Amino acid sequence: MDKLEWSALEYEDRERSSDWFLALGIIIVCSVIAAIIFGNYFFAALLFLSGVLLGFFAVKKPDTVFYELNSKGLKIRNQTFPYDSIKSFWVQVDSTGENKLAPMLFIKTERMFMPIMGIPIEEAAAEDIRDIMLSKDVPEEEMAEHASQKIMEALGF
Repeated sequence: MDKLEWSALEYEDRERSSDWFLALGIIIVCSVIAAIIFGNYFFAALLFLSGVLLGFFAVKKPDTVFYELNSKGLKIRNQTFPYDSIKSFWVQVDSTGENKLAPMLFIKTERMFMPIMGIPIEEAAAEDIRDIMLSKDVPEEEMAEHASQKIMEALGF
């Protein structure tokens, strides 16, 4: 089997207006003041630190991630997930064009933290990816984006 390679951005880059950052600042400042009023200084420091980090990650540009399906498994950057450690997969393509779903490969792994990964793919490679996964006896199971991911996208993250 030949290997199949593709690359995609780590996450969808969104332009955030100055209003978005202003709202973030107001929310963080008000939360920190409320925590100080209630005497919870550790929580106030944690809120401030999380607000600064959130602002930092909002301006950070996404990296390009390289993916590869080869004879050993799915390689994401430098980490390889062998086919026998992949519990199931799903290739999402919007065949109707109504939902405007982005083509994605969902992988369910044995990991405790974030067991389902969504990997952006090109629509032209969707059938090849499905064929490779099925040829390696990886079960196909319908999956979708987690609700928390949709909420974060609606909030502008």
